[in-house]
Amino acid sequence: MGADFTFERIDHVQLDIPAGAEDECRAFWSGVLGMTELEKPPVLKARGGCWFRGGGVEVHLGVTPDFRPSRKGHPGILVHSLDALAARLTAYGHEVRWDHDLPGHRRFHTDDRLGNRLEFLEPAPAPTEA
Repeated sequence: MGADFTFERIDHVQLDIPAGAEDECRAFWSGVLGMTELEKPPVLKARGGCWFRGGGVEVHLGVTPDFRPSRKGHPGILVHSLDALAARLTAYGHEVRWDHDLPGHRRFHTDDRLGNRLEFLEPAPAPTEA
């Protein structure tokens, strides 16, 4: 049986945050990563949290009453100039944990200010012939 639909792309990724952590999120997602905060629709704004966009990536941070940081599940965000991002995160005190286990990509993991795991990656340069 064939599908009558196709997947386009991910519209956004949502991560959990505790109530009252919006300023910490702004400091990381806007201050460190340079993303732009989006205005939430009024009915959703009343629930707390905040939304950010940078390039084609949109991250929604939603308040969860029994917040626990996600240590395994994570967004994988494709970037250009991975080393520059790693340097920026390090300069702001965020640990960068390089991982060489994904063939064809360079990547690292870090955590937001609340402990949620994040993955940043870029395609590895093609090998040159000698």
